Amino acid sequence: MKQFILLGLLISQMTVFSQQKKPNVLFIISDDLTATAVSSYENKICKTPNIDKLASAGTLYTKAYSQFPVCGPSRASLMSGYYPSATKTYGYVSGRENIGPNRKTFSQLFKDYGYYTARVSKIYHMKVPKDIEDGTDGEDDAASWTEKFNSQGPEWKAVGEAELVQGNPNGEIERKGGNVMTIVKAEGDDLAHSDGKTAKKAIELIKKYKNKPFFLALGFVRPHVPFVAPKSYFKPYPFKKIVMPKKIKGDWDDIPKRGINYVTSVNGEMSSDQEKKAVAAYYASVTYMDAQIGKVLNSLKEEGLEDNTIVIFTSDHGFHLGEHNFWMKRGLHEESVRVPLIIKVPGKNAAVCNSFVELLDLYPTIAELANLEYSKHLQGKSLVETLDNPKSKVREMAFSVTDNGESYLLRTEKWAYIQYNEDASAGIELYNMEQDAEQHNNLANDADYAEVVTYFKKKLGEKLKGIRTNDLNIEYN
Repeated sequence: MKQFILLGLLISQMTVFSQQKKPNVLFIISDDLTATAVSSYENKICKTPNIDKLASAGTLYTKAYSQFPVCGPSRASLMSGYYPSATKTYGYVSGRENIGPNRKTFSQLFKDYGYYTARVSKIYHMKVPKDIEDGTDGEDDAASWTEKFNSQGPEWKAVGEAELVQGNPNGEIERKGGNVMTIVKAEGDDLAHSDGKTAKKAIELIKKYKNKPFFLALGFVRPHVPFVAPKSYFKPYPFKKIVMPKKIKGDWDDIPKRGINYVTSVNGEMSSDQEKKAVAAYYASVTYMDAQIGKVLNSLKEEGLEDNTIVIFTSDHGFHLGEHNFWMKRGLHEESVRVPLIIKVPGKNAAVCNSFVELLDLYPTIAELANLEYSKHLQGKSLVETLDNPKSKVREMAFSVTDNGESYLLRTEKWAYIQYNEDASAGIELYNMEQDAEQHNNLANDADYAEVVTYFKKKLGEKLKGIRTNDLNIEYN
């Protein structure tokens, strides 16, 4: 009898040990956060101490790129593991409509392996501010989650000093809803707003499920417009001290019409002060969001889960802050497509990796780290090698699309190649990123670079063919 009791205790201990070894996953995604606004990247003004602390303990990727610089298609791509050009997912949808019921999303894979999976706020597409105001699901995918939680907030209606800095040349409109740059220096504390509620719920779930393997996905909505944060977060950023990107006379002359962003200082009728206020408010929103990340990471430490939790931080795409007089996203210029990406894995050394990587690489990477079998048909590439050897190269170039999949970017160490339409009929942009990192001198029509253009046209054709021949009808194993 005693032997049976000892055997039972041993089996019980082995089960607990096995569960402890099953890593948790904390996936954090910001909304509209460009890499140029994070201080652990190249920004010297915007304060992101908690993201920086995570970067100092994880692997920071300097060349991470979104597959589509719009929320819905980008999120559908990274959660499904397929390029938008493969699934034809270009709109504000979850992507489930196009990948079918038999293919497992990123979090669904973990759920089917026994993980508790939860979404808190925006992971698939949500209308910001509308779905945040209403506390509704947006374009969610129910199969991805054990549970889901929305984080309702007042958004542009928040009580506080407000100012509309877009389409308001005379300053007559205080605030406006929708996808516009309304600034609100809000009354109240962090918990009055969506991101504060997201952090609070995340902490509750960490405490509740700390003894069970979890995949917790947190979607912070800032710095997406409207630029709303408690007024204290605005104090470090007096707008008069903001230095705007340099303005080049005739900057748009060599950019094809398709390459002129949909929101500009021109069509937004923005004054110099309004531009500076927009950047200052964006930074305040980023710092507010960063503070919520800090609360969640502190909870992870307090609950003793740091040594058994993989933490990922990224954004769905970038954001223009006045470069070329451009604002918002959607285009294929650097500020719109490049994103911050940090992966912290227990037992791995902190590092900086300069390999090109893509957001859809996250799915196979984290699945491999958790020792989960995933579909061989995924189009992302595992980054596990870079976590052990940050000098290793996973990709020689990054690929992104926009405009319903009809505009394309190939980004290499030296070149940024942008082509409008598959036959290039709407124009081309070519930038030498070693000499012209701010992308002011389009070389596409210079005869001296004809061979470079020919090379990239060929590479783009090969890339598109390779993506589109992936058989999406094969059942997910």
